[in-house]
Amino acid sequence: MKRLSSPLAVLLTAFFLSTSLTSMALARDPYEAARNHLVDTAIVANGVKNPRVIAAMRNTMRHEFVSNNQRNQAYYDMALPIGEDQTISSPFIVAYMTESLNPQPTDKVLEIGTGSGYQAAVLAPLVQDVFSIEIKEPLGRKAARVLQKLGYDNVHTKVGDGYLGWPQYAPFDKIIVTCSPENVPKPLVDQLKEGGLMVIPVGERYQQTLVLFTKKDGQLEAQPLRPTLFVPMTGEAEDRRQVKPDPANPRLENGDFEKPLAEDGSVPGWYYQRQLELVEDSSAPGGSKSLKLSNEDPGRVALALQGLGLDGREVHRLRMKAWVKTEGMGLGPDRTLAPMILISFYDEQRRDLGKAAIGPFVGSIDWHEVEKVVNVPAATREALFRVSTFGAVGTMYVDNLSVEAAR
Repeated sequence: MKRLSSPLAVLLTAFFLSTSLTSMALARDPYEAARNHLVDTAIVANGVKNPRVIAAMRNTMRHEFVSNNQRNQAYYDMALPIGEDQTISSPFIVAYMTESLNPQPTDKVLEIGTGSGYQAAVLAPLVQDVFSIEIKEPLGRKAARVLQKLGYDNVHTKVGDGYLGWPQYAPFDKIIVTCSPENVPKPLVDQLKEGGLMVIPVGERYQQTLVLFTKKDGQLEAQPLRPTLFVPMTGEAEDRRQVKPDPANPRLENGDFEKPLAEDGSVPGWYYQRQLELVEDSSAPGGSKSLKLSNEDPGRVALALQGLGLDGREVHRLRMKAWVKTEGMGLGPDRTLAPMILISFYDEQRRDLGKAAIGPFVGSIDWHEVEKVVNVPAATREALFRVSTFGAVGTMYVDNLSVEAAR
């Protein structure tokens, strides 16, 4: 039988071959498209530039490091609970911290807080060796199994108190800490090579700063990077903590936005800041400044976030207040989300207990006060307070944000 060689046959052959290859690729990694979208919109778009780090984020399968029932959320830019009151960090923070370390192929890196193993997996192709410590034994054992299964042979794990480091393999070229102590543990300073870099979130439980330290003449020189929120470093670091939150009296930090910008240009007290700026505003209800959140790209988020200690056994109802102004604000791309003020409640394992919101805020509306009293689930042990456009296009101004127990 004569083989078809007409242009139509060639096109059909190419089409079926392309479809087959696409199907094979999807079967091999059904999350690849979602992962690339995440990298493009949440990592590159927010300033990560190192091509090796970007490639590592594209190639690291985050869905392998979360539970099966969370895989549909694996490629959102958000932290997720992994058990043992710990979380897997948001992909942007993982990429940002990795880039801040300036990883080199010859580096020996110490990681404090293995967690799920995701951060170690991102580092693995960028450096010579990763030594990772996890204090929670179930997490440490599970992460070791996942990393081994996925072939990360240059990641070495152990269960122990990260405060003490891993002196057996010191000194380290770089140290990355994915949990927050109040101050830098001295054993980590001692185990960092002269000229080495350490990136670590330090500070109060809900008011932390991600800092890049360089070791010079045996001392650490600090470069503050950005406000952030990590789970606390447990063990000896937590025993040494001096300032602790009062979960019976939740309060927002810098809710009137009158504090001057930090050295890094960020708004004090707030983290995961996206597409926002502090603006002079003589009409602002709380003083001379307000916070402006603006977005021109449908689907891209403008955001400010703050964590709170909150005990649902002591605080049964919470009063939220704010002043809001909008200019040309619409709905989000899928029309199910819109600009709003949102609080999320979490239990001691950081599982989501539900949300409450004020809003949505759409159209163009001058300054007006909004208020809502919401019920706090009894199992609540902490909360996240968000102001966000949730992907909508337009501009929103907020001022005098506050939360307090409604007695």
